[in-house]
Amino acid sequence: MESLGTKLKAAREGKDLDYDQVSKDTKIAVRYLKALESEDFSGFPGEAYLTGFLRNYGAYLDLDVQEVLALYRALKIQEQPIPVDQLLKHPSLVPKFAVGAALIILALGVVAGGIYLIITHPPRRPGIAAPVPRSPVEYTMSGDSFEHRFYRGDTILIPTGGDGQNFLKLELQSLEEAVTIRTPGGPVLLDLSQEANINIDSNGTSGLLVSAVDYVKNNADMGVLLRFELKSESTLAAAPNIELIETTGVAGQSSSTVIFSSPNPYPFTLQSNFQNYCMFRWEILMERDRRDRNEKYFQRSDELNIQAQNGIRIWSSNAQAAKFMVIGGGKSVPVEIGSAGEVVVADIRWVRDDENRYRLIIARVET
Repeated sequence: MESLGTKLKAAREGKDLDYDQVSKDTKIAVRYLKALESEDFSGFPGEAYLTGFLRNYGAYLDLDVQEVLALYRALKIQEQPIPVDQLLKHPSLVPKFAVGAALIILALGVVAGGIYLIITHPPRRPGIAAPVPRSPVEYTMSGDSFEHRFYRGDTILIPTGGDGQNFLKLELQSLEEAVTIRTPGGPVLLDLSQEANINIDSNGTSGLLVSAVDYVKNNADMGVLLRFELKSESTLAAAPNIELIETTGVAGQSSSTVIFSSPNPYPFTLQSNFQNYCMFRWEILMERDRRDRNEKYFQRSDELNIQAQNGIRIWSSNAQAAKFMVIGGGKSVPVEIGSAGEVVVADIRWVRDDENRYRLIIARVET
């Protein structure tokens, strides 16, 4: 039977294709193509990537994708050794019917014993288990941004100098109608999707942008997803409470781009038309009943429409495998999330500025 690697290599060479041409067409790195043909799966970041690349490569070579995956699964099964003790194990001398009879007798004994215990010791009504207390956690921010789910009493240390010796301590005080954060300068209140600036030095030349990305009002057990970003004075003045730090992005696109602006947020749809093979995940933000993560492997000509009220988090194994369009308020705006072959995580969500206006932005999320 022809092996997986041999089949892939023969199909590629039969089409007179080199690795560089295949990589350019499929957006699969050359090192992964060589690894698939040599059946070396140790360097792949995960099973989803590996099977996705196999689907992509097999379809590109006009092979039967299901046969390619079956060869891979058979290869994985062969790699799992049989324990030595099972190879050396001798067949039992006890007849099979004797073992069955013993099991039946044992089961009858267990049932009889259970009935006796129920009669002689009636079960007590179970009480409500006391909740296990959670100890507050202290985080330390490293880099220019930090995102995590916080619960009441959790704290974060924000570095205020380049020496790494001085920190600003913030604490999540309460989660009621608004998120309350205790700071040295007094409490800061945040509504859902609202952002606030906190000065972190005495001369006001730099600040901290804090936003409540996801929480349920009056439900402290759910916690709040907080995002912290360090800002310079020039950045804050240029785009208060909305824009992220300008960085080198895709085709001149910054880390955050405003799509719509409105006095009030409204539902929107992310329309995706896939032009290439891609593993794609999405998650609805800030909607209690719709926060399950979805994941699917998409092929050419597939379409996906995601509707949301507040925001969507998307993950793509190839940022330009699809053409994205945001539709809302009677308008349609095309957006890009990254470059070809790039793995990208991005949020499309409403944020509110100091003037109580809302803006729908697309923002890259560091992972």
